[in-house]
Amino acid sequence: MSEALSMAREAGVDDLPATALLALARSRKAAEDQAAADLLEVAARWADLHPPESIHLAAAFTIPGSEHEEPIAGDGCPLVAEFCVAELGAVLGISSVAAKKLIGHALELRHRLPRLWAQVQSSVVPAWRARLVAETTIHAVPSLTREAAGWVDDQVAAVAGRVGTAQLDRLVAETIKRFDLAQPDPAADPEDGYLHVDPRHVTVHDQDVHYAGTLHIEAELDLADGLDLDHALAHDAAAQKALGSTETLDVRRAKALGNLARTQTALDLIHTQGATSQENADGLPAARELVLHAHLDGTLTNAGTVFGPTGRTENRHKLLLLDQIRSWCRDSRTKVTIKPVIDLNANLTAPGYDIPDRIREQVILRDRTCVFPHCTRPARGCDIDHVTAYDHHAEADGRPQPGPTRSDNLAPLCRSHHRLKTHTSWRYATVAPGVFEWTSPHGHHFRRDRSGTGPIQPAEPERP
Repeated sequence: MSEALSMAREAGVDDLPATALLALARSRKAAEDQAAADLLEVAARWADLHPPESIHLAAAFTIPGSEHEEPIAGDGCPLVAEFCVAELGAVLGISSVAAKKLIGHALELRHRLPRLWAQVQSSVVPAWRARLVAETTIHAVPSLTREAAGWVDDQVAAVAGRVGTAQLDRLVAETIKRFDLAQPDPAADPEDGYLHVDPRHVTVHDQDVHYAGTLHIEAELDLADGLDLDHALAHDAAAQKALGSTETLDVRRAKALGNLARTQTALDLIHTQGATSQENADGLPAARELVLHAHLDGTLTNAGTVFGPTGRTENRHKLLLLDQIRSWCRDSRTKVTIKPVIDLNANLTAPGYDIPDRIREQVILRDRTCVFPHCTRPARGCDIDHVTAYDHHAEADGRPQPGPTRSDNLAPLCRSHHRLKTHTSWRYATVAPGVFEWTSPHGHHFRRDRSGTGPIQPAEPERP
């Protein structure tokens, strides 16, 4: 151990000279890299301990807007039981999706990128950099064979510890393209059967909303449709300029696309066929209803209700500015509906198993998201679960109902975690309105409330 590092260990950080600070920083970074490498090894071993009973019970990524799933690691990697992922994620303080990525990256590196894996374990390449490569090779389109991934491994391992992130990304992409490593793409050439794979799609990337309130959209359209869309955007952008808009062409085209979404001009055809849908005063068809659940804190004053400058939307839990709401409401075709305030602390009850809309809405507003540890899926798209299971035979047997349909016995769970709770030994209980305590199969305890998830440390984890 160097003299500078010895000095750093003996003194406080505030007392260290520059040389000792640099030595301490280097030591801590090395320890961090080694811990990340160890975590990858732990994740791979966790996967080894949990093979699925069948291919249908293997962990996979669901693709928004698609009917198929993507594996968590590439061809040649072992499959992993779906339900084992959540417990590893909960213990690490990450979501189940993030835990899938961690396990997938570990398996991809160990089985398909062995040289890079060895470099991570020997501290030549940091784990985060190797995981970037693994993410690319797992989700390459078309998918890479095991041999192709090995070729990428050979190219990347030679320089992975010495180049920057951007250079590494380019190297991986160029290697795949230059050496034709991907499996044949049937959509690439008519002779390969383009009629069997339709590449058209529209993808709205609503997981990554910019702080300015914008999001990214990408699309693959039919040639005629694409040219028509371009013409419509150009026409609307020109009309905006003629009406006095001083915004850039790109901004005006973006606004034009929003105008198309709101006015639904394709519905003009329906009017010509005798439909009775309503039109606005400008002759344009009425816009399709878009429901946006916005929540802003209000304060009663002598002048009336005063709203705070910021709030939130249920859609992706994004920050919302009051000025944005005002601008949206100024549109002549915007319909604004204000619903009455719901008391989130009231304990509402309903007879039977079915959950009435008023209780469902209260639970959604109270909990906001799926209440499984670290899950952030919006509650409005979740199942409403009876925390203590409803007994359909209790009344006939003359027994009290153990799982009544009542606010304090209901919680939103996304479909994945609802299945997890139903088919595994995960269990949870309500300890206060909107506060839940979970116990994992291996006896780890977590507290989940509206502020997030935290561990509850028992004296000793329970034995499985």
